[in-house]
Amino acid sequence: MGKRSKVIEKDAVVIRFSGDSGDGMQLTGTLFSNTSALFGHDISTFPDYPAEIRAPQGTVGGVSGFQVHIGHKLINTPGDFTDILVAMNPAAIRANARWLRKGSTIIYDSDNFTEKSIQRAGYKADPFAEDKLDSMNLIAAPISTLVKEALKDMEIDPKTVLRTKNMFALGMVYWLFDSKLKYTEDFIEEKFGKKPLVAEANSKVLRAGYYYGETIEALTPSYRVDPAPIRKGTYRNINGNQATAWGVLAAAEKAGLKLFIGSYPITPATGVLEELALRKDMGVKSLQAEDEIAGICTSIGASFAGRMAVTSTSGPGLALKSEALNLAVMTELPLVVIDVQRGGPSTGLPTKTEQSDLWQALYGRNGESPVPVIAAGTPSDCFWFGFEAAKIAVEHMTPVILLTDSYLANGSEPWRIPSTKDLPPITVPYAVKTDKEFLAYERDPVTLARKWAIPGTPGLEHRVGGLEKTVKGSVSYTPENHEYMVKIRDEKVERIVKEVPDLKVLGKKTGDLLVIGWGSSYGHITTAVTELQQEGYAVSAAVFNYIRPLPKNTAKVFAGFDKLVVCELNTGQFANYLRMKHQKYTYNQYNKIQGLPFTVKEIKDYCVKLLKGKKNG
Repeated sequence: MGKRSKVIEKDAVVIRFSGDSGDGMQLTGTLFSNTSALFGHDISTFPDYPAEIRAPQGTVGGVSGFQVHIGHKLINTPGDFTDILVAMNPAAIRANARWLRKGSTIIYDSDNFTEKSIQRAGYKADPFAEDKLDSMNLIAAPISTLVKEALKDMEIDPKTVLRTKNMFALGMVYWLFDSKLKYTEDFIEEKFGKKPLVAEANSKVLRAGYYYGETIEALTPSYRVDPAPIRKGTYRNINGNQATAWGVLAAAEKAGLKLFIGSYPITPATGVLEELALRKDMGVKSLQAEDEIAGICTSIGASFAGRMAVTSTSGPGLALKSEALNLAVMTELPLVVIDVQRGGPSTGLPTKTEQSDLWQALYGRNGESPVPVIAAGTPSDCFWFGFEAAKIAVEHMTPVILLTDSYLANGSEPWRIPSTKDLPPITVPYAVKTDKEFLAYERDPVTLARKWAIPGTPGLEHRVGGLEKTVKGSVSYTPENHEYMVKIRDEKVERIVKEVPDLKVLGKKTGDLLVIGWGSSYGHITTAVTELQQEGYAVSAAVFNYIRPLPKNTAKVFAGFDKLVVCELNTGQFANYLRMKHQKYTYNQYNKIQGLPFTVKEIKDYCVKLLKGKKNG
């Protein structure tokens, strides 16, 4: 390869692949992000799927996108605005025009910019003029024509030929970043090993796209982003659903338990069930149930029998599981309920993200039904909080709800694989036969957890069920006993606070403004606050992972700031929860309900507005 005429060195670059849902943009983005991670970049990704299963081809509603933010510094978000857009049709331009940074490069398949496709996307004649994109670095590549030319000597049907277009676009982007093709070629060989002709076609088109980048070198600069300085260890690129599955599996291994998952497929949580179903080699038993209720009920049965029990779902499924979740509360059995949130209500926006289920997780059951609730903050965080949810469930003999969401589930980042010996121990509170009478609801004096009596153990026979019980496990309608049991179950959950780490503050512990969030808002909030601090504002951030119970230093943290603002992807569920728990403070709110994560700019602009431009000193 010759010396490149123009190379732009950058700390970070945002790339977005966009086209019809059949154009392979998710695979293209995944392969590019994996290659970037293997090169040593820090990355954050945002796959964006159409909400309809098969929207009309060429329409904005059918656009599928995959955004990748790469850098040689810490990357916490997929980026607000794109530096490079790969657009396979005019609808991709329409869907992404407002997210383009000034001076961006747009690579587009000019073969697909016909009069019909332009009008179908909602334009009159010229997408670039109508969206005022003339000043962008426009690279018209006749990708469909070039793919046909590259494969003209191969005996492949026309449909298969055009399915390789995404590899041509990927090859062009690899040229822009001087990336190696080996990782993708190895993937193609493995994926299409039984179809050597298809494998050869994809590899050939990938290289054709790379070489085409060389031929248009004069039109477009290439980019250099150095590897990130990262802690030594073995890394892999991981998405939130994979990380969650591995977290609960690691907890089962650590506790010496076999794992069972009973679930019903639902977007965007299905990946958790699929990932655990692959782990038969580690003793996992998985059941794809006939519905959501059966899924959780089989998991409760597995827990009763002494398994590490898990069920996964999204918001509509959590609503259906609520009655059985009550049963797990009443029987005081360990269970991890993974809720991968999405836009609602009802079917809502199945493929879009929203922090929509917090109040359902906290209160969406009949009667007094206390359940610990925790939330992951990043895709790799899902491993640690999957592990933590299982640890709390087992050690405190309670169901636990773990909240992730579509943004975390499908997004990915590099993850340093931990050693099993570095994971915290999990103590299983097994019941042991003694000379004394076995009392099913006798409690540990510290945690208030009852003992786990495995069925079939002589001397540990007991009754469990949905009716109120006495300490012996017999059914009771005594008013005083019911009140006692309601209060003791609530106190059991509240005592978990002793093991909840203190709330961390990004920045100084006092200042003009504290930006508060929970779960997946972590990356955008911390990035926005870091930039505001660098600009001279007395701003700090606190993002919660433990929702019930809240960290014990919460009030102390809040007291250090003149103003508080809660940022969340709903109408204010966490803000209202904080008003209930810590009433003396005033909570400003910044809410977004668009099926999209925050942008850093949105949070910064709102904070500056609250501060009225006041800077430190």
